This record gives sequence, structure tokens and C-alpha cells, in this order.
Amino acid sequence: MNGVDLVECHASVWSGIEDKSQLIGWRKKIKVILSWIIAYPTLISRFMRLPRYQTVLVPYMGHLDVLLLWPFAKLKGSQVAWDIFISLYNTIVEDRQMFSNTHPVSRLIYVFEWLASRAADRMLMDTRAHADYFVRRYHLPDERLGAVFVGAEVEHFPLLKPLGPKESSEPITILFYGQFIPLHGIRTIVEAARELDDGTVRWVLIGRGQEEGAIRQELDANPVKHLEWLSWVRYQELVDWIARADICLGIFSKSEKAASVIPNKAFQVISSGRPLITRDSPAIRELVSEDEPGIFLVSPEDSPALVDAIKRFRKERPNLVGRPLFENLRKRISAQATGVALCAELGLRYAPDKVMQSGETD
Repeated sequence: MNGVDLVECHASVWSGIEDKSQLIGWRKKIKVILSWIIAYPTLISRFMRLPRYQTVLVPYMGHLDVLLLWPFAKLKGSQVAWDIFISLYNTIVEDRQMFSNTHPVSRLIYVFEWLASRAADRMLMDTRAHADYFVRRYHLPDERLGAVFVGAEVEHFPLLKPLGPKESSEPITILFYGQFIPLHGIRTIVEAARELDDGTVRWVLIGRGQEEGAIRQELDANPVKHLEWLSWVRYQELVDWIARADICLGIFSKSEKAASVIPNKAFQVISSGRPLITRDSPAIRELVSEDEPGIFLVSPEDSPALVDAIKRFRKERPNLVGRPLFENLRKRISAQATGVALCAELGLRYAPDKVMQSGETD
């Protein structure tokens, strides 16, 4: 990896579970928890038998990992780097609002995350805007937090053939996929679909989650004729759905988290070379500009703005036919670019020192 020797110390507790968010039933949950508990002594024993490494990288979700690893890493004189990716407090309490900020569970999550942030020497988020949030929330020095784009797996999301010609009377296909959580602004999408339910647009939604019941009830009461909803498709099949779409959707919530992150789907769609509509935010501006061909940025939770963006895309679509999109963006989110950025953030750019990846989750 860019001149760095990467050694993995890992135990899998999620084997056979493709969608972790849909882990249902006490037996399954207890099995995962027991596997998790058993994994730690094995990991620590394995870690202590390994040579000293300059840096130990703890991946997402590593809140407990980094706390347990900290004393052993200090004994060996290794730097602990933690790829936070998302804040539990921001996600559970502020964005999904599963508990009020005064609830004991919220306070526990905050303390847990505060302690974890003190155990790591270096921490990484997916955008600078997200890192700045974490600095403010936990009163950390700016220099402790870095940012590395998530990027996309090119093997799963290769560059597709450019858009082909289409008759003006043919409907365009708009694709959204992801969890039905507040971050994604599903209601904004449904409102736009209802406004453009005139046969000029075919809407495809793929996903399920927290808001699924409310959205289902709303659509049952007031159906959208040209909307198709699939609860789930295999990860490997997503690129086929992207290929069938004329344009794909990102996120539309007005929450602080939505303003701070670039969703995985945005990287995947860009990697595939399909046009994208998503909310404007400080985070997305770290990657794209509004004048990038094939990118349409809209104000959050604004269904009329989404409708206008779709109409603009229809008008501009002939100019995108046969044209490969996002050449420079695809280079910036490639595995190589992500690796170089990671090495730089860890102080390992083209260095012969070793970095070790530790953790028990996939």
C-alpha cells in the first residue's frame, strides 16, 4: 500500500450477515455479542505477539476496540489511529433522534465516544466538515482529526457506458438506493415523485429502514403511479440498477450530519459515471463544484428544488449522451488516491515503516 507494509490483526464476528442494520431476533444478536466478547482476548493476545508497529489503525466501528487497545499499544510504543467514519452520538441522538439529548442512553453514548476520542492519537473522518463537527462536539485539537474520502470500490462500481440517446417522449429513470433513515430525506424524494408523476419520469427506490413504515403508509394512502419500490437487492447488483438509471439521487436531509458527510452512494455513482442529484453542503463541496457536468446540487428538504433539478437534467441530457463523466473526480476517489491520502494523514507517505490494521469487525 503506497510503500507501507500493512499487516492485519482481525477476527470476524459478522460472518454471514450481509445487512447489519437488519439484525433481528435475540438469538442472532446474542450470537454476535458473544462472538464479539470472545474475539477480544484472541485479538489482544495476537497483537502482543506481533512485532512493534509504528501505527495501529482501528477501523469503523472501533469505539470499544480503541479503548481496549490503548494500554497495549502504549506498552508497545505504537501510535493508535482510529477511522471513526461516523459519530454514534451524532447518528443515534442528533440525526435519527432515537433518544432525546437528555436521555440517560444519550449521555452514556456521549461519554463512551468522548472516552474513545481520548484513547486515539490520530482520528480520521470522511470529510473535513465531518472532522470539524467532531472537534467541536468533543472539544478536541484540530490537529488530532484528519479527513480521507471514503471513495468507491471500482471492482463493484466500474465506469459504465455513457448515457445513450433517448426519445424526448421516453421517460427518464431516477434511482435512489439506501437505508430509509432521516439522513437520506426520503420524504423529499416521494414529494418530488408525486409532483412529477406524469409519466415523464420513472422512479425506482431501493431500501428499507427506520422510516419505512411511515413512507409505506403514506404511499398506500396516496400512491405514486410511476414509482417502484424494492426493499432490498444484493450489493453486487447495485451497479446493474445504476446502469439502468439515467440519473441517481444522493441525500436531501437538512440535518447537520447530512451537511457534514458525502454518502457512499455518491462515490459509487460518480465511480460508475452516472449523473447525480444531491443536497448542497460544505461536505459535497469538498469533492465537486456546481458547474461539474452531470452534478446537480439542490437545497435540502426542498422537493420543488429537486423537481427543478430533474427538469434541468432532462434539458441537458442530450449534451451528456456518449460522454464519459467525472474523469478527474474518479481519479480523486480511486483506491490509490485514498491510500495516498490515508498515508499522508498518518504520516506514512511512501514510508518504509509498517502500519497495522486492528479490529474485529468487517
